[in-house]
Amino acid sequence: MKLSTWIRNVWPGVLLAFIIALPSWYLGQLIPVAGAPVFAILIGMIVTLFIKDKTRIKDGITYTSKKILQYAVILLGFGLNLSTVLQTGAQSLPVIASTVAASLIIAFALYRVLAIPSKTAVLVGVGSSICGGSAIAATAPVIEADDEEIAQAISVIFLFNVAAALLFPTLGDKVFHMTDEGFALFAGTAVNDTSSVTAAAAAWDGMHGGNTLEGATVVKLTRTLVIIPITLFLALYRAHKAKKGSGSGAGGVKFSIAKIFPMFILYFILASVITTIAGNAGVPSSVFSPLKTLSKFFIVMAMAAIGINTDIATLIKKGGKPLLLGFCCWAGITAVSLAMQHMMGLW
Repeated sequence: MKLSTWIRNVWPGVLLAFIIALPSWYLGQLIPVAGAPVFAILIGMIVTLFIKDKTRIKDGITYTSKKILQYAVILLGFGLNLSTVLQTGAQSLPVIASTVAASLIIAFALYRVLAIPSKTAVLVGVGSSICGGSAIAATAPVIEADDEEIAQAISVIFLFNVAAALLFPTLGDKVFHMTDEGFALFAGTAVNDTSSVTAAAAAWDGMHGGNTLEGATVVKLTRTLVIIPITLFLALYRAHKAKKGSGSGAGGVKFSIAKIFPMFILYFILASVITTIAGNAGVPSSVFSPLKTLSKFFIVMAMAAIGINTDIATLIKKGGKPLLLGFCCWAGITAVSLAMQHMMGLW
């Protein structure tokens, strides 16, 4: 595709997200207890009700919710020392392992009890436990899920993403009285998608003036790497079933780490390495402050795009059992994350 064609297709959606992000940013400064990302989600959900045909903005909205969000995460790396990244990631591993296991067990149990289609159960379970839409996108071709199953699973995950971004900062503050460190771990392990992790953490920072966003992002990126073993297991399992059975369908499933590995994590680490080297060389941290601000604005734009993509009415109407499954996985992850942190003495 020519660059001019790409720009023409993508620009309208990006521009709409940018326009929504501007008042959201202002409102976030005005009312920090809510935060700009939350305002962006809500405004996006309202705006989408008045858009009859999303054809012109579709590509740009997708680009904003995926790529620009990844750019935001990469830019966050310029505000973090590499030793902080490694320490935070290592500390979160017990909680990550517990929440991922809890979600997958709940998904398997409800798949049996409620007779939910197996592929839908896998997509919702993996999406809830690891990293939302990214995990669903990586898992779908391995289990040969169709477009309707993928769309339904992503819609379920998006609904609870929005709920987490809206509710978790207040719950963490007023109900659980968490520290910055505790909320970073809570957001990074109990919220499904990277987008809503950053939204919840940014809202918390707006309330407390801390640096929770960086810690929560590191925890979430560590959790995202679980995509690789989970997808490898599913690929091997389906290949084994195909070999035992007729050998049709799943026998042709191919697994590629290069295709499923989230490359933006490597760029995030590279940015952190640059920051670490610069800091050791005597470069003041204030040099990277504009990149940190730009990162937060990109997050607000991504939230606006996600708000535009959220159709709650259709989801509630058509997705009864998957919706219940998503809620149970979400509640289970939240409970296990809180329990693990309590055991670790973080709150």
